[in-house]
Amino acid sequence: MSTILDARPLDLVTDFPAIPEGWAYLDTAATAQKPQPVIDAITRAYGETYATVHRGVYQRSADMTLAYEAARARVAKFIGAGSPNEIVYVRGATEAINLVAQSWGVTFLKPGDRILLSQLEHHSNIVPWQLLRDRVAIEIDVAPLTADGKIDLDAVEAMLTPQHKLVALAHVSNVLGSVLDVRRAADLAHAVGAKLLVDGCQAIPRLAVDVAALGADFYVFSGHKLYGPTGIGVLWARPELLDAMPPYQGGGSMIDRVTFARTTYAPPPTRFEAGTPHIVGALGLHAAIDYVDAIGLDAIHAHETALVRQTRDALRDLNSVTLFGPEDAAGIVSFAVEGVHPHDVGTILDEGQVAIRAGHHCAQPLMEVLGVPATARASFGVYNGPADVAALVKGIERVRRIFG
Repeated sequence: MSTILDARPLDLVTDFPAIPEGWAYLDTAATAQKPQPVIDAITRAYGETYATVHRGVYQRSADMTLAYEAARARVAKFIGAGSPNEIVYVRGATEAINLVAQSWGVTFLKPGDRILLSQLEHHSNIVPWQLLRDRVAIEIDVAPLTADGKIDLDAVEAMLTPQHKLVALAHVSNVLGSVLDVRRAADLAHAVGAKLLVDGCQAIPRLAVDVAALGADFYVFSGHKLYGPTGIGVLWARPELLDAMPPYQGGGSMIDRVTFARTTYAPPPTRFEAGTPHIVGALGLHAAIDYVDAIGLDAIHAHETALVRQTRDALRDLNSVTLFGPEDAAGIVSFAVEGVHPHDVGTILDEGQVAIRAGHHCAQPLMEVLGVPATARASFGVYNGPADVAALVKGIERVRRIFG
């Protein structure tokens, strides 16, 4: 078992007031805890500066509008977008994918067109395309995984045809932590004239993302996995795609002019942001990005990589424990204890103040590929350290003793 981290450990747990001393929170892939600067930004917005945006002529509304749009510009800079107008606020990655499916997909796909997914996708990157299939009569193909649980891009290359109009893949698997070579995936998709959509939920809090360098056409993520609030997320798309897409929802804010005879629509991104937005969520997301940037994504990735290595080394030494996913997983370790349901593993670990996820992780097709009904999953954040890994291992040893 390795006990020495290759990178200097981060010591940030005191920034997170919801993590009490002695509690090992290892469920960051589900949702990240919130640092004090994010909490302060949300509290200040609701308690001191709150007003609507884009509507009021009074000064506080104007100030809040500036802050709201500054958050959009901050997101654009964080992911390497060419303009803030390429950033669409949504409730989360799920809504972003549904937006693409029901706006771009309904408009530009026709019966017989094909979409390519992979076996490790989250349900949010499966079900919207099935709904589109039922509506438009497209076909869905599924790429296999390599032996160590990565999307098999050689197989993707062999499967793609000119009939494929979209490839939709996870940047980092929420179950296995496997990292996609997005640049190669983009090149393969573009070689047959297809677009590439990337689910960046698990990548955005732990890997530097530059959408221009990656070559994707759509990139989506949720704020709450990036140490920000729930209910706010981002769809980034190439501007020419956004310009060609019709509205996803109708209502206030997204219009140019409304009459009972006809409505004309605002340009992107406003066209896709019907109704009063999650104003404070955007400000919280801005604070979260500032927090992560101050630490540095390279430092975060090195820290989590070291914790993954330490965890895998320790669990590999335990008989009856099966590890899933590649050795270079990003921030996530999924495992099973022979003869013990993952829910029982999670319950016993909770008794020892270790919080993990146990279940199918909204990836039931992947569970079928792995040949298990569910897995236990430990996922790391900037607040975790070697003591959390030790608590996890101690808890699993107790599981093994209880179940013999």
